[in-house]
Amino acid sequence: MSEPLARIARLEPAPGRRILVVSDIHGNVPYLEGVLRQAGFCGRDELIIDGDFLEKGAESLRTLRIVMALCARGNAHALLGNCDEWHLIFREDWPADGDERLLRYLMNRKSGLLWDMCNDSGVDPFAIEDFTEIRRLLRRRYAAEWDFLSSLPHAIETERFVFAHASARPDKPLAAHTPQELNHCDHFLTQGWRFDKWIVAGHWPVVLYGKDRVCANPIVDREKKIVSIDGGCVLKDDGQLNCLIIPDRDSEDFSFVAYDPFPVRTALDDQAESARSVYIRWGDSRVQVLRRGAEFSRCRHVRTGYELDVLTRYLFTDSEFTDCNDCTDYVLPVKAGDALSIVEETSRGVFAKRGGVSGWYFGGLK
Repeated sequence: MSEPLARIARLEPAPGRRILVVSDIHGNVPYLEGVLRQAGFCGRDELIIDGDFLEKGAESLRTLRIVMALCARGNAHALLGNCDEWHLIFREDWPADGDERLLRYLMNRKSGLLWDMCNDSGVDPFAIEDFTEIRRLLRRRYAAEWDFLSSLPHAIETERFVFAHASARPDKPLAAHTPQELNHCDHFLTQGWRFDKWIVAGHWPVVLYGKDRVCANPIVDREKKIVSIDGGCVLKDDGQLNCLIIPDRDSEDFSFVAYDPFPVRTALDDQAESARSVYIRWGDSRVQVLRRGAEFSRCRHVRTGYELDVLTRYLFTDSEFTDCNDCTDYVLPVKAGDALSIVEETSRGVFAKRGGVSGWYFGGLK
């Protein structure tokens, strides 16, 4: 059976209305509320929720209900990402082993929409032996939520913009895409594609495009007409939730605001930027532990041979060769008086963010 075509919604914003775009909220209500507050979202704006508002974070059901309430106001519009299509578990061709796989997913993740619904319904997920009856229970109890998800498009199109969770292809009309093509594409910016309309996408955290430093700010590629906005909310310890601001339906004068909850302190000392650095990240995180310490361990990045100190608790196992949490030895350029958002405090200094860029600072703080 061939995959059905994606659902495309058409939006015609009135002149003079801002278009705000957020993606990859991943069940993080404080980040969503924080970034909309920073952006000053109001009834004169159009808000696009560019997919993956569910899963991975702590409050998927609550997030879904907030998104439903926003969309009911008429000036917010959500679309489906690869983490949002849970209504498909009620399709007629649901596979025979589907409920078994759902139960394995719950026990592995211990979070997400189904997990939240079970707890909200008084069902102990750890006591479930067969998910089939639970799935039927959730279908009855959360009919409004399932109907909302099943009504959402896979992309939203305006005269000059396409909002799709992960990607689009330039070699076919938008209406000829499948859901898979729109919400599953890693490294979208590196595909070499160029578009006539602007494509605004999330899905792939922008930090993963970096090599030697960590920057979570949106990437605007004006040659390809692509804006990538996933700031790594939930997925990265130092992640942020970005909100792209399009000032008018015909404008390309993009700006953004970003929210994270980290405490802000003031640098007391100047610090020069490091001459070289590495960013070890998901998908390329294999290291060899050369010398293990209580707080920091000396490690060699297996692929590049680069040596650096890594927080010992970032190492996934006690083995000599192990994967590790995202890390870098990049030293931030800092001037006394700069505001720094503090992500980690250590005996050597702080791991901090300045202007969306993460790195180390070893000076004084107040």
